[in-house]
Amino acid sequence: MSAPPVQPTSAPKARTGEFSKGWTVLLAGLLGVMCGASPIPYNVIGFTAEPLAAEFGWTQTQILLPITLFGVIASLLAPVFGWMADRYGVRPVALWSLFAFGLAFAAISLTPTANEAQTLYIYYGFWVVVGLVGIGSTPVTWSRAVNLWFYNHRGLALGILLLGTSFAAVIVPQVAVWAIQTYGWRAMFAIVALFPAAALIVAFLLFREPRPEERPKAIESESGRLTGVTLGLALADYRFWLIWLSIALIAMAFGGAFINMPTMLRLRGLDVDVAATVMGILGIGIFAGRLITGALLDRFWQGIVAFPLLCLPAISAWLLLGDSLTFPLAALAGFLLGFAAGAESDLIAYLTGRYFGMANYGKIYGMLYMPFGLFSAASPVIYAQVYDRTGSYDPILEAAIIMFILGGALLLLLGKYPQAFPEIDEPEPARAAAGAA
Repeated sequence: MSAPPVQPTSAPKARTGEFSKGWTVLLAGLLGVMCGASPIPYNVIGFTAEPLAAEFGWTQTQILLPITLFGVIASLLAPVFGWMADRYGVRPVALWSLFAFGLAFAAISLTPTANEAQTLYIYYGFWVVVGLVGIGSTPVTWSRAVNLWFYNHRGLALGILLLGTSFAAVIVPQVAVWAIQTYGWRAMFAIVALFPAAALIVAFLLFREPRPEERPKAIESESGRLTGVTLGLALADYRFWLIWLSIALIAMAFGGAFINMPTMLRLRGLDVDVAATVMGILGIGIFAGRLITGALLDRFWQGIVAFPLLCLPAISAWLLLGDSLTFPLAALAGFLLGFAAGAESDLIAYLTGRYFGMANYGKIYGMLYMPFGLFSAASPVIYAQVYDRTGSYDPILEAAIIMFILGGALLLLLGKYPQAFPEIDEPEPARAAAGAA
């Protein structure tokens, strides 16, 4: 049976009602995103380069390889965690993953000293565990719940949810730098692990999926079941692969620039405290990108919004070229890079729901998160390899300019949003019980 046409409700009362019912869940999800495995590893590993090189003599590539191991493993598991969220509800998946991520991240502090022959491999092993358990604490889970609470203001709600990565980018680097300078890099991992511990308490109290009667009617069929396409139908849709390739290009260009930013700034004559400030400005850019993109998506077709915003980091890459850089230009480069990163993360969650529906959101989002995770993970090592071989980041930054522009242009080819989705003839999981829990 087909669902009725999916039409946004423009009444102000409906929009206000969504936030009045779902704001506590949105708050818990925001903290979960902020303190989960999506932003925290990426916000600290760049600041471990100098102390790890000093203690162990590792190269830039060896130091950044753990983020690739983490990212690849987490990305491959994203569809699995998405399926579990579809099948069992997001609350148990998100909470258990957040708990395990905090423990695994803190355990990196147990890395032995340089006197141990296998130190490098033990260090890598800790990061592998972080990848195995952490992906359920990322937007793969939190965004499903928000999509189920919000429709008329979905773009803004997702923007607010993903502000968590902005807050992480503003706060976590400062805490990481302070912890390294005060207690050393090992203690930094244990200290930063307190973030997921705090978020877990809030999420345990506030986070849940809506009961069927609390869901927006626009995401349901006449019988009250969620509508949307199956994963197989999504994979057969050209729009899925356009989104996939766009995400891959932007992630490849962005991930390495973000992780290697502290080293780039140091090479251009800026010290570590200034680099931490620039990373904070990058976080402010992500903050602005989240809210502005989310608000625009509620009012305009995504292509008009996405293309110009995703071209902004090309300007950042151009500013980072060369041998010297002033603080104002570094701050501008960081802000624009962060703004586009905020826009892209909004788009992944938003486009999944609008083009493929909610019945199998977790699995489809997980498949679209995969290129984001894989290429974000590979990118830092590629950037580091270019630097190790050439002594400069300029060649990869020049390639990034092209990738940013092309990635944004692909979204112009997606066409209009579907106005109706089929009702899936598979048994819908008993989310009412999960919501009541």
